Amino acid sequence: MEATDYCFSFFRKPIQNTERLRAIGIVDVYRYVVGHYARPQTEALRSMASPADAKRYKAAHFDYCTFSGLFRKRNEKELIMHSGLMCLDFDHLENMEVMKQQLLNHEYFDTELLFTSPSGNGLKWIIPVDLKGWEHSRFFKAVTNCVRATGLPMVDLSGSDVARACFLPYDPQAYINPKYNEYVEENIFRPRLGECPF
Repeated sequence: MEATDYCFSFFRKPIQNTERLRAIGIVDVYRYVVGHYARPQTEALRSMASPADAKRYKAAHFDYCTFSGLFRKRNEKELIMHSGLMCLDFDHLENMEVMKQQLLNHEYFDTELLFTSPSGNGLKWIIPVDLKGWEHSRFFKAVTNCVRATGLPMVDLSGSDVARACFLPYDPQAYINPKYNEYVEENIFRPRLGECPF
């Protein structure tokens, strides 16, 4: 795929809002994550001692996207098209930097985007996939089995839902594939003209 071909839905907080705001791409998410947009709520979330409070706060205060698809509404039955991407979640990691390098150097999957989760102790790994006619959930299971076979930790299996929401935090150290470098010039969250014509 060309660097601007991936297209998926972006939603404003809270998680109960299932009406997409717009269609976006990888560069838009990168600009959002490294920008100031989610910094206050990310810092607030990471200061919370109660997991229950943190879960409620995250659901209410973080914008999110559906990396695997473009939707009319965030519901599997409202899928317009699969994006050609999967978001793999790795939670409760002991050594984030080592894990980052393992993912970036993975022998089977390229990295489109990699950033720290809102909680601060996990990673969101966005990779390109070719479903070849498979259902998303079935292909996701195949991918996670492959990842485990290469010695990596268990993937959060909730990603098997094509409409799975990914909360967007603040991470100034987020990684984006170098093929996007020419598009990452302005650090602003604004879909580029001509991208995702839906």
